[in-house]
Amino acid sequence: MKRTNYNLKKLPIMETFYSIQGEGANTGQAAYFIRLAGCDVGCVWCDVKDSWDVSKHPLVSVKKIVDDALKYPSRNVVITGGEPLQHDLDDLCELLLMNEFEIWLETSGAYPLRGAFDWICFSPKKFKVPLEEIYTYANELKVVIFNKSDFKWAEEQAALVDENCALYLQPEWDKRSEIMPLIVDYVKNNPEWNISLQTHKYLNVP
Repeated sequence: MKRTNYNLKKLPIMETFYSIQGEGANTGQAAYFIRLAGCDVGCVWCDVKDSWDVSKHPLVSVKKIVDDALKYPSRNVVITGGEPLQHDLDDLCELLLMNEFEIWLETSGAYPLRGAFDWICFSPKKFKVPLEEIYTYANELKVVIFNKSDFKWAEEQAALVDENCALYLQPEWDKRSEIMPLIVDYVKNNPEWNISLQTHKYLNVP
């Protein structure tokens, strides 16, 4: 049987780090973060715009990515970006699973799913329409609220996901003082939604 050479399979890495998941359903858990470079979704409020240009970041072998993750005690790993699904994640996920990691994906849903994931955080953006297939697989819908019209967008997205998908509203960080009271009132009136905070920023961790 042909074996994959994980030293030859490479992905563009903006950064990797060990921290605490600050957002969504897995908030508060230790995890190793793999931030892949490359994104054309174009969120005007993106806080990692340095990730957009894939050519600015080094290609790293899947073997090294996983070896680095194994240096830390948690076996939770977050694959994020950028938009990670711009890349074929089959080999990375395969090797992570062989090493008993639980894999959490963060995606806008703008590209096809390639890889195997234990948890998919789907954060759709108006700037690039998500693919229909992602709605079926999302474990968590996380909508960033930048202005009042985003509540309507959130409801439109929620109508498309599975009934067991967890629903989260998250204030855009720079407008949180303005937006947070609106989200609080909205969730009180629509209790199927939860509030997601970027708690890692309050904790001052990556």
